[in-house]
Amino acid sequence: MKLLITSNIPEKIYDELNKNFEITYHDSNMPLKKEEIIEKIKGQDALLCPLSDKIDKDVIDAGSDLKIIANYGAGFDNIDINYAREKNIVVTNAPAPASAVSTAELAFGLMLAAARKIVSGDKVTRRGEFYGWRPTFYLGSQLKGKTLGIIGLGNIGKNLAKRARAFEMNVIYYSRTRKEDFESEYNIEYRTKDDVIKNSDFLSLHTAYVPELHHMISKNELAMMKKSAILINASRGPVVDEDALADALIEGKIAGAALDVYEEEPKVNEKLIDLDNVILAPHLGNATFEARLEMGENAKDNLIDFKNGKTPKNKVN
Repeated sequence: MKLLITSNIPEKIYDELNKNFEITYHDSNMPLKKEEIIEKIKGQDALLCPLSDKIDKDVIDAGSDLKIIANYGAGFDNIDINYAREKNIVVTNAPAPASAVSTAELAFGLMLAAARKIVSGDKVTRRGEFYGWRPTFYLGSQLKGKTLGIIGLGNIGKNLAKRARAFEMNVIYYSRTRKEDFESEYNIEYRTKDDVIKNSDFLSLHTAYVPELHHMISKNELAMMKKSAILINASRGPVVDEDALADALIEGKIAGAALDVYEEEPKVNEKLIDLDNVILAPHLGNATFEARLEMGENAKDNLIDFKNGKTPKNKVN
């Protein structure tokens, strides 16, 4: 089978795939343009791609021999899975426990960095504007005793809640399904979504993306938040209305934000770029050696299982 790989992947994963497939390899972290993917996918039986590659109807039609699309990541909203199903193309994802842990750690790091103004403080120091310790210089907020609101208590949300409790934070959450056993074990509280938004000192988003959640956090929701609140988004960019968020930050309607994902990724809303009260991370959620290797193992297994006539364990369509 012929396999197109559209991004650099760990050497260990490539070596194992190379034993099983005839590979066309884009050995780079610079993304291919859509037109380049369309050209390279011709004659390929399989595709391994990151979630930043948009695999739409045009790409799928160009891959007339395509039999399987293996996403290198837990998400798969970059792939038109319904059209792939119509074309009898299997789509798989690559969830990994290490990914949930890594993303939760990143979200917690963003929260801590925003609360203590670490990123903007670094800029102040580099500009030579640190003149020595002073009682009221560059004050932030401690996390102990503050309320963390989590929207979406899946594996990432649960891992974040555990870390917040270790920092003696109060945790409230909203999710489509209650997790009563987890509530009891970690002493967290289920609330309605609006209650979570209104009562959080830190609001962290961890939902999977579906079209109904587009701009789940927009002007009305931002108006509900405390003026002292900080918004963290390490889920999917389109759940936050970035124009409304920028306006809220500029007008002081909320205190700050920390983003790891963006509406038009990798493009970042220009209104956010120069604001000191927002942290902008380059989608680092599960960017750890541990998570990316575990995801790669799953993606590799999906492809090899399919080649050997087995149903891939992570088939999503």
